[in-house]
Amino acid sequence: MIPPDQIAIITDDPGWHGRQLKAAFAKRGFESHYVSLMDCHLAIQGQNASRQTSIVIPGFDGERLAGVFVRGVPGGTLEQVILRLNILHSLYDSGTVVYNNGRAIERTVDKTMTTFLLNHHGLPTPDTWICESESQARSIILEQTSKGNILVMKPLFGSQGIGLVKIETPEDLPDDLELYGDVFYLQRFIDKNTDHHQDWRVFVINGRAEAMMLRSGDHWITNRAQGAKCHSILFDQHLADLAEAAVKAVDIDYAGVDLMQDEQGHFLVTEVNSVPAWWGLQKVCDFNLAERLSDHFLSKVAASLKIEVLK
Repeated sequence: MIPPDQIAIITDDPGWHGRQLKAAFAKRGFESHYVSLMDCHLAIQGQNASRQTSIVIPGFDGERLAGVFVRGVPGGTLEQVILRLNILHSLYDSGTVVYNNGRAIERTVDKTMTTFLLNHHGLPTPDTWICESESQARSIILEQTSKGNILVMKPLFGSQGIGLVKIETPEDLPDDLELYGDVFYLQRFIDKNTDHHQDWRVFVINGRAEAMMLRSGDHWITNRAQGAKCHSILFDQHLADLAEAAVKAVDIDYAGVDLMQDEQGHFLVTEVNSVPAWWGLQKVCDFNLAERLSDHFLSKVAASLKIEVLK
């Protein structure tokens, strides 16, 4: 039997990252194609011994698919998102390598679960409150601001710094809560009383911190997508240890871990990103991150097929 050599890259917007992955896989002898989860479906048919479940991925059949590399799960209604994740779950439960798998994405795309798991495993995180009731949210805000604390409200499923709002009084709560799903995720703002803001991104693959950078800007939102600049830094073992522990806490193949430094100089884990961008990091990194990702992904494919990968 000839091992399959086709890879599905799950994305609705391939862009630079998709091209990087496609080139890395091609360099290793694998053909890859972009696929949207919106175009996939499940077919569950038959009774008793003739029962069969088919996971239909356009352009692929079971004999050709080596694995699935997830670069994005599109938003939608709750039902649509559940279906898309169920397709990833079904692939994984059927023995297909899914990278990152649906369960890992669920644990990290939802900030509530990520924060809970980080805290549960003893990792330092900013104080956080999550509720549905606006009156509860206002009470939390009043209590914290009376202590001199500022809060940040974030969408549970947000990314790239979109929708972050600084809360200094209850009146700062957004009028339109649609972006937030009518849920109040409130986190203590790390205020260093400076006009210069920064955080750190550590890229972890297979449980190991492979690369890291400093992001800085004049705005308190330090995502590169919001205009922050990326800077090369020397490898810091303490940051690496925190990021690796965060990835272990959420049990994920690869992730971009964000960290901030509080007023006392202690590092806090603020985010674990399951479909991280690495364009900015690649600019300050002296090796190809897509190739490093493809090597780990293909090692998992090889293990699932019980074949050996020659370096």
